[in-house]
Amino acid sequence: MNQVHAVITGVGAYVPQYRLSNDELSNMVETSDEWIVKRIGIKERRVLKPEEGCGVSYLAVKAIEDLQQKHPFDPAEIEVVVFATSTPDYSLPSSAALTAAQTGMTNAFCFDMEAACSGFIYALDVANGFIASGKYKKVIVLAGDVLSTVTDYTDRNTCPIFADGCGCVLLEVTEEEVGFVDSILCSDGSSPENLHLYGGGSANPATHETVDQRLHYIWQDGKVVFKRAVSSMVDTCEQIVKRNNLTVEQIDWVVPHQANMRIIDAVVNYLGVPPEKAMINIEKYGNTSAGTIPICLWEWESKLKKGDNILLTAFGAGFTWGATYIKWGY
Repeated sequence: MNQVHAVITGVGAYVPQYRLSNDELSNMVETSDEWIVKRIGIKERRVLKPEEGCGVSYLAVKAIEDLQQKHPFDPAEIEVVVFATSTPDYSLPSSAALTAAQTGMTNAFCFDMEAACSGFIYALDVANGFIASGKYKKVIVLAGDVLSTVTDYTDRNTCPIFADGCGCVLLEVTEEEVGFVDSILCSDGSSPENLHLYGGGSANPATHETVDQRLHYIWQDGKVVFKRAVSSMVDTCEQIVKRNNLTVEQIDWVVPHQANMRIIDAVVNYLGVPPEKAMINIEKYGNTSAGTIPICLWEWESKLKKGDNILLTAFGAGFTWGATYIKWGY
């Protein structure tokens, strides 16, 4: 019997209706459209407003509905739901379980996992492991965040970056030479001071003091994160390319985490991949953390062909980073 592994058989996503433009943001904090576009590459970002819905599971349910419309499946046949998110609805129950209950995936065991912006490629690797074990045949991976809830709209260095959105993929078992091929995943927790959200956990449970100190918002040292992101993403991509005997010409698509346009440009340039082979939509969706890569796959789905070599790469808080090599399955 040939070795089994996971293949993506469908993609779905959802972004909130509200568009927060750079011009509107400039009325909230000292910034401008020119400054944001030049430094980050974002024109607008989507924000989930309470009148539309609340919680990341709201976005996840919408993403599953989108997947169902394009790639119908029986929710009762889903065996595992993995949700990569840094902004779950609650500490417990999991957003994966909430989403499964609302979408009929009642036979699946569900859990959330947190790897910040690298969450999708981490979850993809975990899901492939479930399927490669031979025990499971259908797994849903969700990835997304409601970063507007942890964004400090008085901090001009971070508030233009973050946004809300969620993507999902259906993974099924295959023996074909398509699907999940390889991944390199890394982490380094030695310097949390460079990118963190310190408030709300067991070390700093919510108090008047933590709120007053603005500990419940994301903070980052942009220069440090930029350098680490570029070097780490490039390094893991190059390792993947080398050990799978790929050439640059054989790479059909690179899907980088949509953190910052300058980071994306640097990674693509270092890899020597033509710009037209990079999936980029940061200008209209911003940085949705774990959601950026599946949202790119969702937007480019119609352009993908069976057998396309696709390189996914991300970097996030933790630090977490990595690269994943898949062959498109349909």
